Amino acid sequence: MAEPVLEVAELQVSYGHRAGPIPALEGASVTVGAGEAVAIVGESGSGKSTLAAAVMRLLAPNGRIDAGTIRLAGEDVTTAPERRMRALRGGTVGMVFQSPRAALNPVRRIGRQIADAVRAHRDVGRREAADEALSLLEAVRIDDPGRVARSFAHELSGGMCQRAMIAIAMAGDPALLIADEPTTALDTLTGASVMDLLGDLVKARGMALVLITHDIALASTRADRIAVMEAGRVVEEGPVDAVLARPASAAARRLIAATPTMNAPSIGAGARAQLPVQPVEEGAEPLLEVADLVKRYGETLAVDRVSFRLARGESLGLVGESGAGKSTIARLVARFADADAGAIRFEGTDIAAVSHRRFHAAPERRRIQLVFQDPGESLDPRRTAFETLADPLARMDRLRGSDLDGRIAELAGQVRLDRALLDRRPHELSQGQMARVGIARALALRPKLLVLDEPTASLDVSVQAEILALLDGLRRDLGLSMLFVSHDLAVVRRICDRALVLRRGRIVEEGPCGRLFDAPETDYTRALVDALPRLERQPADARRR
Repeated sequence: MAEPVLEVAELQVSYGHRAGPIPALEGASVTVGAGEAVAIVGESGSGKSTLAAAVMRLLAPNGRIDAGTIRLAGEDVTTAPERRMRALRGGTVGMVFQSPRAALNPVRRIGRQIADAVRAHRDVGRREAADEALSLLEAVRIDDPGRVARSFAHELSGGMCQRAMIAIAMAGDPALLIADEPTTALDTLTGASVMDLLGDLVKARGMALVLITHDIALASTRADRIAVMEAGRVVEEGPVDAVLARPASAAARRLIAATPTMNAPSIGAGARAQLPVQPVEEGAEPLLEVADLVKRYGETLAVDRVSFRLARGESLGLVGESGAGKSTIARLVARFADADAGAIRFEGTDIAAVSHRRFHAAPERRRIQLVFQDPGESLDPRRTAFETLADPLARMDRLRGSDLDGRIAELAGQVRLDRALLDRRPHELSQGQMARVGIARALALRPKLLVLDEPTASLDVSVQAEILALLDGLRRDLGLSMLFVSHDLAVVRRICDRALVLRRGRIVEEGPCGRLFDAPETDYTRALVDALPRLERQPADARRR
């Protein structure tokens, strides 16, 4: 049997803390052979990203390997000096990071960054390295490699940045590629194309692939084997078909049950059930009516004569690729941006015709609230959860003392946030807890419409399922309407009554979610549906790779 490209055995990793070391890996083991794709899946905090960082020897400064071994292509690198690791990174093992914009150098052109990676592992001159950078950009299917090579990261789309990151990872022709949540920040079509690219590169070059993901549906279509992690250990490992059909661990069963997919596989008592949605009465007077909405950014037409209606108590999804205009429409409706033309009538009042100053003093300001995509970035890092919730209540409702305390306690109960967490700042909360604080803040002024911009995009599937159930319950209990922006059709199908499909600023199709996604009428909607990962149970060579 050939020697594994990666062999991790009984690895223990901890992070130093003033209260004592915090264990992150507690005896994790995994093996990957040449040409094999292995997905490491698990909930947030299970240890998957720590495992990847340990293999690369890129742990945070307070992280340390306490026990176990890491072997790359037969070499024990558990205690290898940094000079040796710099040679192995890129040369033996390459890594594709979750957020390509954060991983790329913002002040160096893309071509230069790739060329630097080439020269780090090959004895070539600047000209030859620059030519190789262009060849690598072509290899990752970038249509205009010369333009991209001259560009900075902020001038490229998320998909382009991820392809550039893959080119850098491939520069040293590694034997092993680690992809850490490579599609989390991408829309469905772009994410599918990136995974197709990774699969083709691995197959063509005979590399091993480690896919780190919380999305077991994605893993099922892209891997030969799955390793399930929980509490710093690999609690289950095996071929994709076996793990999906007969999950032996509670962790695997939770991931499968929580995964929002367009097909609902029969896996026994743990099968995913559709969340209930509140029916909307025919002919009901709309809470929100958008007519011929237009928004330009320079020469780019971001929203092109968009019209739709949202009934009271209805949840309406906006779906499409990055750049389709979804988030722009959300910001226009919430008056975080001004429309260039068109009307936004909320309870009969055209709020698009009202100045910012007048709107923020009007009752409509209270009744329309926005929930942001990344709660970690939208919450003030200096304020506790209590202070975050207290701010709008003190300023807008003039609440003080016991009245303020009582209202904040009520909000915490509505979003199922432990009151003991109210004294914590964002960095002391989990992603799910921060999401609950963000929702509670939006509910503070008792709105009628919640505008939610990718509210679950940064969450693992288990927490995502909890937040979707929470939002659906709030909609029923409080009589809320929701405008729900997402690139994930499966999430929209799970929480929305109707959906609008957007492309290049225009609505290309709309209708009830069941009909729209089961029997799409346009090629574009069909492409979005087809690009979604499904929980697959078929031979590995029949899956999309």
